Amino acid sequence: MKPLKSIISAISLILIFIFSISCKDNQQEIPWTNLINDNSLEGWNIKGGKATFKVEHGVITGTTSANTPNTFLTTDKIYGDFIFEIEFKVDSTMNSGIQIRSNSFPYYRDGIVHGYQVEIDPSKRAWSGGIYDEKRRKWLHTLENNPEAQKAFKQNAWNHYRVEAIGDTIKTWINNVPASYLIDDKTAHGFFGLQVHSIGKNKDKLGKQVMWKNAKILTDNLAQYTTESSLEPIITKNNLTLDEQKLGWQMLWDGKTTEGWRGAKLKSFPDQGWVIQNGELIVLSSGGAESAAGGDIVTTQDYANFELRVDFKLTPGANSGIKYYVDTEINKGPGSSIGLEYQILDDELHEDAKRGSHVGSRTVCSLYDLIQANPEKPVKPIGEWNTAYIKSIDNHVEHWINDVKVLEYQRGSEEFLKLVSVSKYSKWPNFGTLESGQILLQDHGDRVAFRNIKIKVPKVKTNKNGK
Repeated sequence: MKPLKSIISAISLILIFIFSISCKDNQQEIPWTNLINDNSLEGWNIKGGKATFKVEHGVITGTTSANTPNTFLTTDKIYGDFIFEIEFKVDSTMNSGIQIRSNSFPYYRDGIVHGYQVEIDPSKRAWSGGIYDEKRRKWLHTLENNPEAQKAFKQNAWNHYRVEAIGDTIKTWINNVPASYLIDDKTAHGFFGLQVHSIGKNKDKLGKQVMWKNAKILTDNLAQYTTESSLEPIITKNNLTLDEQKLGWQMLWDGKTTEGWRGAKLKSFPDQGWVIQNGELIVLSSGGAESAAGGDIVTTQDYANFELRVDFKLTPGANSGIKYYVDTEINKGPGSSIGLEYQILDDELHEDAKRGSHVGSRTVCSLYDLIQANPEKPVKPIGEWNTAYIKSIDNHVEHWINDVKVLEYQRGSEEFLKLVSVSKYSKWPNFGTLESGQILLQDHGDRVAFRNIKIKVPKVKTNKNGK
């Protein structure tokens, strides 16, 4: 029996050896592309501040500088879907991060770097591997409920990140421990960036370093190399971000039902013309047929001072709008209810973009028929999501598109009233000056989708007596 046992043991060892060789071969077959050259920063450029970067033997070192904003060493190349791995080591007193799908546009805050950041956080909070939205929405996925990932970070030592960004899904791992799992489609393409955080005038942090090495990326056939995550995803669609929750924002549409909305000329929500699909509130194309239209919808509550965010997606040639300070009792005729309107329009294909009382005032983002939005507005192509933002506080109103302000005006001012007097609205007394009103989404007979409808209402200040 002993010889047989020996033979079996020998065969087992051979099989283990063959398996290990096979695994190594398979690992070598993964077509990684290295992003860091041994002794050159070719393919990278510096944005933002004046911190310094150098590379030696494949290790990039970033060093802090005083009195300068955040500095980023960014890739020249733009990436969409990818699997990315990198190693880093950070001074225990510093904060840093790795930008993914990030951008720098002249129209956005004078070219500031913005986008998703995989956090590097050696503090007691230990949120390394969390996802922060740099210069936009702030924290999207923290690690406060992920103690395993918090413990995985190694202080004053090399750490390893894996990031998978495929479609609207971003997953991260720190030292092979799942850290974040985010579903968010704010940005689909952008560069990578290595951050040296601003230290202001703090002399104690002057000359501190962050180091990165072994950065590599996959961009093709990603399904073959994806990794399962044990985490439950955080979904941002039709949900408030952490920062929005802290600032008092509320969902104006829950993403599922018609609660909080009704037809502008009805006591309930229209039973035709509008559908809810995949978390989108969609007005259907009626093709000019009144029998197929559902009509405008309005909030069941009135609003005075407010901030409003709405994502919208147009189809070719479509026309719609977001109206505010609407009173559905004022106009009971066959047309749309009267109110100030954030225009939603396909400027290229719809002839309304070339008409109106004031030249250009019927283009997308404009105050319909009154004030034209800045023609340099950063509107995304038809079929992609845009974010409208309307802020009205103490009669000062602003229109924004994709985080960029495109017009502002003062309700009730002499200039405003003069514009109204020579517009189609001149026949309605006190147009645009109501103290409060409903918010309306327009059915103009074209298919348009809405989502992420959110509102923030300032808290009413009270005196010492609670009044």
